[in-house]
Amino acid sequence: MRAIELITEEIPPLMHSDTGEKALHWMDEFKVSHLPVMKNGNFVGVISETDILDRLHLEESLDKLFDHLPRPYVFSDTHIYEVLAKIAEHKVSVMPILDRNEKYLGCTNVFHLLKLISNTSSIKETGGIIVLEVNQIDYSLAQIAQIVEGNNAKILSSYIMSSPDSTKLEVTLKINQIELDRILRTFERYDYTVKASFQKSSFDDDIQNNFDSLMHYLNI
Repeated sequence: MRAIELITEEIPPLMHSDTGEKALHWMDEFKVSHLPVMKNGNFVGVISETDILDRLHLEESLDKLFDHLPRPYVFSDTHIYEVLAKIAEHKVSVMPILDRNEKYLGCTNVFHLLKLISNTSSIKETGGIIVLEVNQIDYSLAQIAQIVEGNNAKILSSYIMSSPDSTKLEVTLKINQIELDRILRTFERYDYTVKASFQKSSFDDDIQNNFDSLMHYLNI
């Protein structure tokens, strides 16, 4: 999924002539802590709630309150994973999206991305979760998939976490089966370290209830 497909029409940009008071009002209304700012049809940067609250005269326009604004953005053909990385890198709740001529097209926000990911990934799919710990040098997704598929199951999604001070990888697998005992025994037979596993239980019901509550909140 590309950034152009992530644009939400719910969050308009501010104008450079808008006041700090208006910016805070819009942030409260749209449930974000950042907003894009435009001047003469051009994207000039992103304003944050924290920066505005540091100013004294909020009735003044943004171009009077700020000489310079940070300018994080992604291009319209950027993959959703890179969009998420940019949001984390710049610690913003809203990410502007531009075309290759740096024309402002719109923006996306964290809540909108979370809703899209939840509806297009394996989060809602029935299944179990296995967390493996492997040496970086030994990691092979092909071998891991072979073990899972050898037990008549499929990997719905995988996620890898690494630490700069460790030679280990933590591999999280979402499997399309609820009963994982056979798969777990096979991993152990192949000397994989199983850090954790989550199968069908009342714990799953708690996760689903929490997920449904979050989705209800995001739809408010």
